[in-house]
Amino acid sequence: MAKKKSGSSASESKGKKQDNGDFDDPEGADVTEAEDQNGDELEDPVAEMDDMLDEEEAEDETDSDYAETAYSEAEGVDAPENVLEAKESIEAFIAGEIGSESYSAFDTSGTANIVGVGIGSAEVDMEQISEDGPGTATLNVYVAEPTSEEAVRAVLYDDMSVQSVGDDGMPVNIINCGPIDALAHRFKDRPAPGGISIGNARVNSAGTLGCLARGRRNPRNRRVLLLSNNHVIALSNQGRYGDSILQPGRLDGGVNTRDRIAILERFITIHFNGRANYVDCATGWCWHRRVRRELVYLSGGSRRYFRVASRPVACRRNMLVGKSGRTTQLRAGRVTDCNATIRVNYGSGRVALFRDQITIRGTSGQFSAPGDSGSLVWQWDRRRNPVGLLFAGGGGFTFANKIGRVLSALDINLYT
Repeated sequence: MAKKKSGSSASESKGKKQDNGDFDDPEGADVTEAEDQNGDELEDPVAEMDDMLDEEEAEDETDSDYAETAYSEAEGVDAPENVLEAKESIEAFIAGEIGSESYSAFDTSGTANIVGVGIGSAEVDMEQISEDGPGTATLNVYVAEPTSEEAVRAVLYDDMSVQSVGDDGMPVNIINCGPIDALAHRFKDRPAPGGISIGNARVNSAGTLGCLARGRRNPRNRRVLLLSNNHVIALSNQGRYGDSILQPGRLDGGVNTRDRIAILERFITIHFNGRANYVDCATGWCWHRRVRRELVYLSGGSRRYFRVASRPVACRRNMLVGKSGRTTQLRAGRVTDCNATIRVNYGSGRVALFRDQITIRGTSGQFSAPGDSGSLVWQWDRRRNPVGLLFAGGGGFTFANKIGRVLSALDINLYT
């Protein structure tokens, strides 16, 4: 935790710029130390948050639209027309099913067993290779329970009215990913790097600090922000502006306010009514001395730090990517799908529909596990350009939002 300067009081530090003149910290930057010493009630960390609340709520729909419209869903898709049409039909059916009053998150029978759809490449170890050979654009169908290709085709044809899959010549990969759940480095580190445990102080949980960012417009362009998932630091829409963000998260021993590094600053609402979501993301406003631009991983028991690029790149099928996260640390994987539509379980029977998502499979073991949510996904080369924001997984497959949609929705640029 940052030490309080000698002779400086909490009241004197409110609204004060740090000595490098580059950043504005949340107001009350030294209140944590004062509370530890005298037990006084913590002040509201950001006086302007109340004024911002109405504005943020009014802009929520607009922010969601940024994520929905800023990037084309067809980006990087090269597939036959019948494959694209089949994907669109399945997406529409899934969206309608989630939005219906009779829908249950715990049902895996019939059409409910199909939890996602996308477009990938036919691979040797998948169910089917088309007559055009490996690498051909293929319909990816994600299922919660193991089932045969014949059974999946029957559900698609008979129950979802996807006529084109009746043709055996249309390639289909059946991907047994299990139910897709929103996923939950455990040590404390100061300044805190990306790839490490964080969480909202109101709950006993932990996810991952993805990386740092800055707002694109005043006054947010003078703030150091941390990037993670809505469900990690904003509690799936239940968070309050100004909530303490701890490093490590409470599940990993974090204590409020001793381990506070940021406060909740903005999040994009997740819809649970069948309306399409494109991002699960949120930002925290950091005390800039308590965070760092590097990411971390462990090697031989020692902490190693590295930087990633700030300029995002579009995903491509078969792209080699990496991430550093709270649970599985540094892992490599390959993109298998750049346009997946999936149903994601958020607990308590809540299911959200996500479109235009990235699917990743680990190159050696799992790419992610619960607690890795919020990790930044980057291209595995010497430049390490950002590709996505990890948020969910199931059955050995990991799912990530496209980073371009995340940046547009939150109106930020990466600060890495």
